[in-house]
Amino acid sequence: MSDQTSDQTSDQTSGEERSLPGHLRSIQPTSQFAGDDGTADRELAALLEAHAAGSAPLSAVVARLAATRVLVPVLAELGVAETVVQDGKELHVDKEASAGVVALEAPDGRRALPVFTSVVSMLQWRSDARPVPVEATRAALSAVSEDWSLLVVDPAGPFTVLVPRPAVWAMAQGQQWRPALAPTADGLVVDDEVASAVADAAAPVQHVVRAHAEPGRSAEVAVVLAIDPGLDRAGLDQVLLQVNSRLGASKVIAERVDSLELRVGAAR
Repeated sequence: MSDQTSDQTSDQTSGEERSLPGHLRSIQPTSQFAGDDGTADRELAALLEAHAAGSAPLSAVVARLAATRVLVPVLAELGVAETVVQDGKELHVDKEASAGVVALEAPDGRRALPVFTSVVSMLQWRSDARPVPVEATRAALSAVSEDWSLLVVDPAGPFTVLVPRPAVWAMAQGQQWRPALAPTADGLVVDDEVASAVADAAAPVQHVVRAHAEPGRSAEVAVVLAIDPGLDRAGLDQVLLQVNSRLGASKVIAERVDSLELRVGAAR
């Protein structure tokens, strides 16, 4: 990036700093980025490409992301509704009216803060976006404080990654993210701590004979319940309500699992 462009970016971001509301002040630019030329961190860029090719786990991407600077986009105006496609799903663009801070809305209603590895990747997304450079951990903290569950890295590519809620929470707290699913030679399995938390939560519920966790079909983790036969619909609903309540109260599950689904079968 030329010196002229760098100066212009500095002027833009200083103006955006004044416009940010209190709950988003943690993403304001600081002097530590005065010499930032807007290029991507090389190691992070390589990991994003490797992850897209299936040769690097998301945990490695998140670990490097947590150690880097990202660019948060600020828009002066947002016209017609827009969407970004991630993994075949549309993320709808929304904007914080008081500051022009952008959020992407996922199909399940959760909001994501888009962050960019470089000025080039941001301009590929929106040519009118103004970059605010911040530490990725501070961007994660801002997203959590605003109740935005996710981060989307480089929504327009070249390699887009959706950072799940537990990873965003871990980054915001300066902790290492431990995914709920662990890769093995035979494919993904639920991490032992998460599997134990699921069993501990479901086991005390009356009419639950067995419970175990496995990779989900429509969610990250599936809780598979073996239920006493003969329950009517009202009885089954009560069991599921109690299981859901206990799962929701589990600290391990809350911190490490992005989404859950329940599967029910009769005990044999």
